[in-house]
Amino acid sequence: MKVYTDIIDFKNVKNPVVTTGTFDGVHLGHQKIISRLKEAAREENGETVLLTFYPHPRMVLFPDDNDLKLINTQQEKIGLLEQYGIDHLIIYPFTKEFSRLTSVEFVRNILVNHIKTKRLVIGYNHHFGRNREGSFEHLKEYGPLYGFEVEEIPAKDIDSIEVSSTKIRNALLSGDVKTAASYLGHDFSLTGRVVDGKKIGREIGYPTANIFVDDKFKIVPADGVYAVKVRHDNRLYGGMLNIGNNPTVNGKHKTIEVNIFDFNRDIYEEDATIYFIERLRDEVKFDGLEALKAQLAIDKINSLKILADN
Repeated sequence: MKVYTDIIDFKNVKNPVVTTGTFDGVHLGHQKIISRLKEAAREENGETVLLTFYPHPRMVLFPDDNDLKLINTQQEKIGLLEQYGIDHLIIYPFTKEFSRLTSVEFVRNILVNHIKTKRLVIGYNHHFGRNREGSFEHLKEYGPLYGFEVEEIPAKDIDSIEVSSTKIRNALLSGDVKTAASYLGHDFSLTGRVVDGKKIGREIGYPTANIFVDDKFKIVPADGVYAVKVRHDNRLYGGMLNIGNNPTVNGKHKTIEVNIFDFNRDIYEEDATIYFIERLRDEVKFDGLEALKAQLAIDKINSLKILADN
């Protein structure tokens, strides 16, 4: 997959078949669009192009919205789109000036003049342009005028529940990582740097890696204990992870700490990726370290059972 951060560099692409959107999560609904995009590219003897935006439009339009959390970091989204077979990814800078483009200006300036779109494939209820004025009906008018075809993917449900990035975020914020995964079509993950901690886990036989997530907009699941998989140095391990304030030892700050099974290496300042499999329980304040240690033994048994089935 070729990635463009300047649309000027996008050139000489044969019969571009294009879709556009934020694609946060690259969930099952997005995958339906990508699948159709790939089919359409084969029909046109062309190449797939996904036009997305950075920063996320809400960051620019509503800069004081401190509640904004995204399922993917930019690098995570790039990795997923490559995994799902996109040929060309254009990451267009989203600015206030860009947001003021009318729908016809967006079509003419971006889709036609720069990308030279052969066919446009969009998701159900897609809107674009200033104040989201543009719609599928507008595109059906613009297509013949500017020489491209347009098709809309109808709304797709899973178990009669519409898939959306918002529903996935809500599932994660409640700790329901299994439901989030069912919507995503893959396990929710986060990547962070291993940083120094208090090393209390080591004292009771359950050493943990403290994960620092650099992107403040990356969503973190609800506090609690989870069965997880951990990728480090291209190897995958089982583990159990706690998100919370460590009340048993009077912790003051939220941390993400993972006990990696069958692992005994110093990986400070290295990156690790966590895949959330299932939530085990709430974070609890125990009467002391011995009580915590006893519960961790139970958590490990439960995690190993869950991981064996995943």
